[in-house]
Amino acid sequence: MTYFVEVLAYLSSGALVSLALFAATLTFSLPLGILLAYAGTARQKPLAAFVRGYVWIFRGTPLMLQLFFFLYGLPELGIRLDRMTVAVIAFVLNYAAYFAEIVRAGIESIEKDQSEAASVLGATRAQVFWYVLLPQGLMRQLPTIANEAVTLIKDTALVTVIAISDLLRQVKELVSRDFTVTPFFAAALFYLAVSFLIGRFFRRLEKADASNPRPTSLLAE
Repeated sequence: MTYFVEVLAYLSSGALVSLALFAATLTFSLPLGILLAYAGTARQKPLAAFVRGYVWIFRGTPLMLQLFFFLYGLPELGIRLDRMTVAVIAFVLNYAAYFAEIVRAGIESIEKDQSEAASVLGATRAQVFWYVLLPQGLMRQLPTIANEAVTLIKDTALVTVIAISDLLRQVKELVSRDFTVTPFFAAALFYLAVSFLIGRFFRRLEKADASNPRPTSLLAE
C-alpha cells in the first residue's frame, strides 16, 4: 500500500502534464472547430473547399504522425518551439477538425424552417448561424462532444512518443525501474476517474438543457 501511494505521488507531475494538455486542447479546439464549421457554410467556394481539405487531412492522418510532423517539420521552417507547445498545436489542429464535423452535423440536424423563418425576418446568414442554429446544434451534439473529450484525455498519452514527461512516460519509467505493473493500475485509475468526471459534467449539461424547455423555434421567443 505504501508503494502504491509513492507511485501516485511520483505520477502526479505527469498527470498534471496530461491534464494541462487536455485543458488547452479542449479550450482552443472547440472554438476553432466552430469557426471551421461556420467557414464551411460560406458561399465563397475557395473557403469552403479549404475547410473540407483541412478536415480531410487532419481526420485522415494519425495524430501521432501529426505530432512528428510538427516536431520535425516546424524547425525546417525556422520555427523552433518547445515540445509541449508543439503537442498543443498538433492536438488543437487535430481535434478542431473533429469538432468541426460534429458541429456541422448538429447544425444540419436543425429543421430548415427555422433558418428560413429567420431569413424572412431579416436575419443575416451569420446571425442565423450564431443565434439560431449553433446553440441548438451544440446541445444536440453534447453526447458526441463528450465522447470526443473522453477520447482526448486518453490520446494525451501519445505525447510520450515525443519525449514529453506525461503520465504514461512516467509509468514506463517506473515499470522499467521497479519491474512491477502497479504503475499501470495507477494510470488506469487516473484515466478512468477523469473519464468519469467528463461524463458526469456533460450529463449535467444535458439535464440542465432538458429542464429548460425552449419553444419549437428560437424565433418564437
